[in-house]
Amino acid sequence: MSSPRPLPRRLPQRRAVAGRQTASRTTRRERPTRSGRLLVPSAITILALCAALTGLRLADSGRIDLALTLLVVAAILDGLDGRIARMMGATSPLGAELDSLADAINFGVVPALMVYTVLLRDESHVGQGIGWALTLVYCAAIVLRLARFNTLLDDDSAPGYTKDFFVGVPAPAAAVMVLLPIGLLQQFGDGWWTGPVFVGCWLVFIALLAVSRVPTLSFKSGKLRARLLAPLLILVAAAAALLFTFPYVLMVAVVAAYLLHIPFAWRMKRWVSTRPEYWDTPARDRRHARRDNRRAEVAAGSRRRVIPVRKPSARLGLRRPPRT
Repeated sequence: MSSPRPLPRRLPQRRAVAGRQTASRTTRRERPTRSGRLLVPSAITILALCAALTGLRLADSGRIDLALTLLVVAAILDGLDGRIARMMGATSPLGAELDSLADAINFGVVPALMVYTVLLRDESHVGQGIGWALTLVYCAAIVLRLARFNTLLDDDSAPGYTKDFFVGVPAPAAAVMVLLPIGLLQQFGDGWWTGPVFVGCWLVFIALLAVSRVPTLSFKSGKLRARLLAPLLILVAAAAALLFTFPYVLMVAVVAAYLLHIPFAWRMKRWVSTRPEYWDTPARDRRHARRDNRRAEVAAGSRRRVIPVRKPSARLGLRRPPRT
């Protein structure tokens, strides 16, 4: 009688130490996907940079319309890269630094050099020197503005209402505003708006707005009310009509509207900064609170009520229908 064959000896299983095997496999699988996600927003930022620099080259060769179009394309791509990165979950310190450096070139260096190339380079030797110095002032102001913006993003102790305001004029808005003399040149030709004195003062003015602490509204955090949808769609249609017919008139209108909104933004921030109880409330609730405060002041007699003037029907040439 033969003895039973011994059972095969099982090898001891490797003990998973701190999830080493599963973690390594997961990391190997997710690493290419993570790298692909990081590539998309960074590639958009690089495309925006290339568009802006190509626009500078075209402005130097006299093709100003196409140069400004490429700068607008760069601004649109700059607005998309951050949103796409957040949607894809691909935000990273590298992407943030790349975006900031690209903004400094797209909205600081390129617009200033466009203004110098188109309007200030053909002046006398002294005029060229002064124009170049003012160009450097604008570039430095945009770089300082972006550096301050990056430091304010890391301030976790700031009140909640600060996300509704920018400190100073943002770099994309400053770029559009500083290019206003070129737009006036393309629309109306030569004039006092293309002279070196006005252009130099305009460069310094926009540079001061960029580095100042003047509050401007952040339209990213705003919420659209339903009753304003139809008027805004009509406004968009009018802007589109101007864009395809008289784009530089639209540019002038946008710059004027942005400058006119600054006093209202300053007043809104001053109101909320003196009332800590509204620091963390939404902007819509703050608007309702300001309206209730005005009504209370009118009822108490400390504020004068503004009654709209209604013209009588006789002055308007209207007649009341006879009673039957």
